[in-house]
Amino acid sequence: MDYGEAVRWLESFADFERSGRFQDRPDVAPMLAQLARLGDPQLGRRTVHITGSKGKGSVAAMLESVLRAAGYRTGLYTSPHLHSYRERVQINGEPITPEGFVRLAKTLRRAVEEDDGGAGGRSLVTFDLLTALGFLAFREAGLQVQVVEVGLGGRVDSTNVFERKDVAVITPISLEHTHVLGHTVEEIAREKAAIITKGCSVVLSPQPYPRVAEIVRQAAGAAGAQLIDPGAGYKWRAEAGGRRRQRVEIAGPGGRTRFSLPLLGAHQAENAATAVAVVETLRERGAHIPEESIADGLAAVRWPARFEVLREAPLVIADGAHNRDSARRFRETLRGSIGAERALVIVGCSADKDVRGIAEELAPVAEQVLAVRSRHPRAMEPERVLEAFRCLGVRSKLAENVASALERALAESTNGGVICVLGSLFVAAEAREHLGLAKRETL
Repeated sequence: MDYGEAVRWLESFADFERSGRFQDRPDVAPMLAQLARLGDPQLGRRTVHITGSKGKGSVAAMLESVLRAAGYRTGLYTSPHLHSYRERVQINGEPITPEGFVRLAKTLRRAVEEDDGGAGGRSLVTFDLLTALGFLAFREAGLQVQVVEVGLGGRVDSTNVFERKDVAVITPISLEHTHVLGHTVEEIAREKAAIITKGCSVVLSPQPYPRVAEIVRQAAGAAGAQLIDPGAGYKWRAEAGGRRRQRVEIAGPGGRTRFSLPLLGAHQAENAATAVAVVETLRERGAHIPEESIADGLAAVRWPARFEVLREAPLVIADGAHNRDSARRFRETLRGSIGAERALVIVGCSADKDVRGIAEELAPVAEQVLAVRSRHPRAMEPERVLEAFRCLGVRSKLAENVASALERALAESTNGGVICVLGSLFVAAEAREHLGLAKRETL
């Protein structure tokens, strides 16, 4: 097995990310059975488990960076990836090596082939195996703390395999994946609050829907879990610091922290406040995290394709905004942090996204839209994107792909122009690749 064969083996299982077809499951018994066969590699280190609709990946990246700055050996598990599956499993801030990925995929394959049906014959999915691979990598590296981002929901997510954990984090919850998680924010909140375990601490980000906070508080109370509300115990403010950084100040029970954050937007300052609340909660649970590590870690965080400046003249910005809320935050950041009122916008979405909602949020700043389809198998037909913007009176055209759209946009823009690429992380990834900031993974 080489790296390409390892990836193809993993993708041979049911894969919601690529197909959009969710394999319904009442619990995570298949995942737990497989982990038990592997010696429960998810155990043996401090664990922070993060769910939410928006910001969970940013909070995870911020927290891991702070913990690493404090001297901890860290593991970060996130999804999806931009360019390579290896990005999902990071050890001390670096993606797992191809050799390490292959070695652990072989271990997984042996375990799957030896499975005696201990989970009642129910099958594993690709995300189960990727998650197990991450835990194997963290155990093999002897890491001290793992920051684990939920893939989808919480209750039956492949990462929800801990009887106990240090901190459960719930970032802002809104409507998403309604065909899987539920058709109301209350239903979705219950799915996500299911990551709360007995005796853990719960950090609850400010929520746009009051009922969500109430549901999480009830779940925390039922589990005897301490609840920390950064919205009540912390204050934060952000100031413009250029096109690539903003100055942030956070004041909380542990004192005042000032730092330069390489992620723009008021929402990222809020995410940083959540990360600081998690840090202070870990301190209360015995972790040694010096004060200077907070500012140092937040200043050094790397989290690409989140309002990322890819090029300066003309200004090219890529973002993974893929729903109404994230598109609104993108527009606010474009105006507030960059000072741009109009932009040429390249948009491509996954087939299940609310393209109308995205269009309504972006229309006020869209001088022109180029509608594209990414290489991803779940990509939306660009004609649907085109129609959503044209219905709002936005001048729109079709482009063959992300690369050709970027070339057209660059040819039409002056050095003072602004080009934005968004709609999904897959579209942002292709823009990064085309401009030479990353290489596409070839198998």
